[in-house]
Amino acid sequence: MTNHLNKRLNKRPLKKVTKAICVFAIAMVALGPVLPAMAQDKTLSLDEAIKLGLQNSKVLKLSQSKIDEAVSQYNQAKDLVLPGGKASYGYNRAEIPANRLALGPKNSISLPSSADAYLGIVTLNETIFAGGKLKLARQSTELLTKVARLDAIRDKDAITFDVISLYYNLYKILQSTKVVQQNLGAIDQQIKQSQRFLDQGLVTRNDVLRFQLQRANIQLNEIDLESNRKIINYDLDILLGLPETTQISISQITEANRELGPVSNYIDTALANRQEVKQLLLQSQVAENNIKSIHANQSPTVGASFGGYYVDIAANPFPKSGSYITPLTLGVTLSWNFSTLWTNKNKIAQARIQADEVTLNQGVVGDNIRTEVNKSYQNYEEALDRIKLLQTSIDQAGENDKILESKYKSNIASATDRVDAETLLYQAQINLELAKADAGLAYYNLLKSTGKLSK
Repeated sequence: MTNHLNKRLNKRPLKKVTKAICVFAIAMVALGPVLPAMAQDKTLSLDEAIKLGLQNSKVLKLSQSKIDEAVSQYNQAKDLVLPGGKASYGYNRAEIPANRLALGPKNSISLPSSADAYLGIVTLNETIFAGGKLKLARQSTELLTKVARLDAIRDKDAITFDVISLYYNLYKILQSTKVVQQNLGAIDQQIKQSQRFLDQGLVTRNDVLRFQLQRANIQLNEIDLESNRKIINYDLDILLGLPETTQISISQITEANRELGPVSNYIDTALANRQEVKQLLLQSQVAENNIKSIHANQSPTVGASFGGYYVDIAANPFPKSGSYITPLTLGVTLSWNFSTLWTNKNKIAQARIQADEVTLNQGVVGDNIRTEVNKSYQNYEEALDRIKLLQTSIDQAGENDKILESKYKSNIASATDRVDAETLLYQAQINLELAKADAGLAYYNLLKSTGKLSK
């Protein structure tokens, strides 16, 4: 009896353990797909972020596809100078029901009632001279290939600046959040202190409420910052090709405090390096080639040809002596579509208008670049001046905060004065962090305007 009871008691824990193991295994299987999707933390420097953005950019992959297409068109243009060749082989059978032809009372021709014929042809054609059209076509497609490559470089600069912009915006949010958290810690100390003063009868309940209201306002700011952080973090994950749940942390950025040269130096650099300027120069050459190509249509064309024929009249498709002939031909052809002398006139006029449009566009783009560089230059200067001014404001706000803190402890200043002083310092600290990030972004924007962002 006792042994039987012990066995039953021993089995129950074993069943519970087995059941727990099964539940744990099922839970692990169910959580397996979820675990990789959990948020991951990743700290990135600006250089690492730019590298990831360029590696995973779908826009750059599309740009490379356009380059490949332009290269293919260039290779096709080169193929135009190669000889053209054709070969054919066919069989024909003729049935001739009326096979007698009378040429007069005594003369007539009789044909067989049916006939077989095998005909093989091989031809080679080579254009010797076509007014330079083939050479001009090759040059134009080569220039368009260079334009496509410049498009890719411009896209690369745009992606790089997008990464920098999001990176600095995320940095601004994270730095502002740090300031908020620091101020929350400070205001918590003030609340505890004011509560002690209330217990001692030194302040009123309203004074304590003022500090609590200040804390609530700071928390509202923290909520807004967190919402913006999630949005920017998600956008940056997508741009860098990271999992959408990755939480990105920012490495300490280098503060933008670089000496500036004259604005004219930056404008000259932009006019020499911007991809738009280089593209317009290439497009101008393409337009000139187009004019020359239309002129070339007025020139005669000289071509050479070689032909080989195999004619077999036997029913057997394989050659048999005496049943076939093999004529060979070699010829030179001179042709001239002289109607182009009067039909090309308007085509040339249109091509010249297109060339003039490119020239005018060069002037427009040049003016826009000058304006853009000057604006970026002035924005960067303003950002540096703003940092200096805000640093002075923080020193003043910090000194004012210390004075009012001392007065409040001595019950000389009111809680309102104390809260106002802390608010001014808190706002100045956030403004300084934002100004530092804005200055860094303004510097990279200046580099972008000069065409030197990726160099």
